[in-house]
Amino acid sequence: MSNACIIAGTDTDVGKTVFASMLMLALNANYWKPIQCGVVDGVDTKTAQNYTGLPPERFFAEKYVLTEALSPHRAAEIDHVEIDLMTLIPPYSDAPLLIETAGGLMVPLNREVLQIDQYKRWNLPVILCARSGLGTINHTLLSVAALKERNMPLHGIAFIGDENRDNMQTIAEFSGARILGCLPKLDEINERTLMAAFAENFRLKDFESAEAA
Repeated sequence: MSNACIIAGTDTDVGKTVFASMLMLALNANYWKPIQCGVVDGVDTKTAQNYTGLPPERFFAEKYVLTEALSPHRAAEIDHVEIDLMTLIPPYSDAPLLIETAGGLMVPLNREVLQIDQYKRWNLPVILCARSGLGTINHTLLSVAALKERNMPLHGIAFIGDENRDNMQTIAEFSGARILGCLPKLDEINERTLMAAFAENFRLKDFESAEAA
């Protein structure tokens, strides 16, 4: 895999943080969440640190921590903050860097720019996290279409939830995207269970190339 990769979602609360935590362990990677929306349950950076047990130096600080669990543009307005896109520069990392984004691809960062437009500026491969169950075909195919329209490199799709082989096959057939695997819901989330889930449901070689499927 290239030195940096975007962990994006088809929607909010898909499970990006759990997936990113698992991938951190599997790839010996670092983590960066540039924009955090909502702090009631803590920030995702701290959650990923708790899940993985990795030291703080493996996690880069957020550029923006916004109080409300809303789309970044609205959360920033409520906090009287302006998201300056020029500050959203991936930090230097001597290990693979996983960039977890906020919500779905098409959420606005401000009143003029969508999050997917920021992806285009970075021009990094995208791993798209999708739910495995009902509704995922529509959301996932729309997300893939949006990436293709902008000529964005899609590394592959990772599903999260109970495995649904027909949904995965259908999305693969219509999108042409590589299916990386399916991360099941875990009763406990820690280094041991995440590493076991990766070993059982994913292949390391599928993450060694950043070429689009």
